[in-house]
Amino acid sequence: MEEQTTDTLHVVTDAAAHAAEETMGKFTHKFMDFAKSLLTWENLFKVIGALIVILLILIVFKVIKHFIKKVPSEKLQPHYQSIILRFVNYVLYFLVGMYILSLFGVKLSAIWGAAGVAGIAIGFAAQTSVSNLISGLFVLGEKTMKVGDFIVVGGVSGTVDSVGLLSVKIHTLDNQMIRIPNSTIINTNFQNNSFFKDRRVCFNVSIDYSSDMNVALEALKSVPGMCPSVLQNPEPGVWYDGFGESGINMTIAVWFSPAKTGLGDVKNEVYIGIKKAFDQAGINIPFNRLDVQMVENK
Repeated sequence: MEEQTTDTLHVVTDAAAHAAEETMGKFTHKFMDFAKSLLTWENLFKVIGALIVILLILIVFKVIKHFIKKVPSEKLQPHYQSIILRFVNYVLYFLVGMYILSLFGVKLSAIWGAAGVAGIAIGFAAQTSVSNLISGLFVLGEKTMKVGDFIVVGGVSGTVDSVGLLSVKIHTLDNQMIRIPNSTIINTNFQNNSFFKDRRVCFNVSIDYSSDMNVALEALKSVPGMCPSVLQNPEPGVWYDGFGESGINMTIAVWFSPAKTGLGDVKNEVYIGIKKAFDQAGINIPFNRLDVQMVENK
């Protein structure tokens, strides 16, 4: 009985091996026939022609990108140049991909139809991204900022690191990266402190009611001359700004160049100058006093 079972197992194994060998042989034969059908002079010329066309496309796009990079930064800001180069790369990939698909007989009309349906579906699923994309086109078109500008959007402030189609990335004064969607920039009050070459900053100070107002005015006018970072053109301004509860309010407005001097340096110089000028003129700055009286219980 065992010998009969062993003989049956050998027969089945041999049959399976023969069938597998026959199947593999047929597959190999068909694959070789398919490979031979591809290796024709006609197909060889098609491959060479396709490589030449792709090479020409690459050369044309390389020349285009070369000319874009040669545009002076005064005419084309670096972040706009980066976006244009990225767009050119996308167009290059698209054209090469479409050409390769056409070589394999893929109908482009079917792809365009599928792309239209997919575009509608994606548009409904990503309305926020589409809104940011459209807003990004307005942000880029208005040219309200560039890399390196100090901006304020919705209470968030920082230096611009990049301007993209979907968002603007900034880093704050404490070196934290913040991504601001372009739709937020369009729908919120936007402030660019670096848009103009010069910037004005105002300082408020009070003087004692017993002070000579003319002397105080002349003392405050001398402050800009003590500050190296303050511009003399445009001319600084000094004026009285009303009577407060504990003193007479004054304002000094000075101009500085953000590209050369930081706001913190200007503030330090002006505040030191105010204190020095008032001390020399004998002008007192009022401050709250608290009188404490000790009463002894009898």
